[in-house]
Amino acid sequence: MSGSRVVALGHHQPQRMLTNADLEKMVDTNDEWIRQRTGIATRRIADDESVTDMAASAAAKALAASGLEPAAIGQIIVATCSAIDRCPSIAAQVAARLNVPSAVCFDLNNACAGFCTALATADHTLRAGAAQHALVIGAEKMSDLADWTDRASCILLGDGAGAAVLSASDEPQIGPVTWGSDPTRNNAVRLVDAWQPRFAQEGQAVFRWATSELPAVAAQACERAGIATTDLAGIVTHQANLRIIEAMTRKLELRDDVVIARDVVDSGNTSAASVPLALSKMVERGELPSGQPVLLFAFGGGLSWAGQVVTCP
Repeated sequence: MSGSRVVALGHHQPQRMLTNADLEKMVDTNDEWIRQRTGIATRRIADDESVTDMAASAAAKALAASGLEPAAIGQIIVATCSAIDRCPSIAAQVAARLNVPSAVCFDLNNACAGFCTALATADHTLRAGAAQHALVIGAEKMSDLADWTDRASCILLGDGAGAAVLSASDEPQIGPVTWGSDPTRNNAVRLVDAWQPRFAQEGQAVFRWATSELPAVAAQACERAGIATTDLAGIVTHQANLRIIEAMTRKLELRDDVVIARDVVDSGNTSAASVPLALSKMVERGELPSGQPVLLFAFGGGLSWAGQVVTCP
């Protein structure tokens, strides 16, 4: 096979919704302040669910939609920065829950860029013939990492998971990845305190970086796929902040009818889960036309980025 394609998607969000009105009772903030700075209205919070619970739920939905038997899956990658389990990996736990008998399983931490990084890794595996089918999952419980006394950061974070099933394909439908990092600025988004990690970031620095430098990198992913940005039917970026999403996409040459993911409004920032979560929801709602090119582009802690053009399943 000369490539791979996304054949099915699935997602999971916890039931409990945390609104801006709820946050007003917890920290010195208000709905208007949060919406103006982030665009976020609500986020989902996992109470009794773990990263593994959410990852397995999203993966089970994607696997069922693919029509494949569990034994067909040869690789499982879970992108996460919030899981506390180190061994066995979340991926191995997902395999056990889905009765996948002998896949290679591992977790990958590239923070918010994790899912697109994992998607490229699985694509490379399938291109090399080391597997025929793979499960790629982004799953985060960011509420465990939130400093609920910090009004600037706790308003951002939410929990959830998204998953994709990939299959080897004669016709490549996942484009070449554009990825990298700027380690000189790796302190801009971080988890602090080794024993009880808490999310922290330099918000203005991240905003300037994402809006000034990353549009050109996102366009490069289209160039590597052999298309122009005007060919895109949709864009799913990391759902960090609505202001960042809108500023980034304004700098790309896009058609008026292109569909831009704005799931951050309802789900908050779910780190490595944000791209597959938003993509799965958009496909489920029929907002993205099947067979059309969609740009996936994620960025965050590291400072790292990864993106590729995929054909919408």
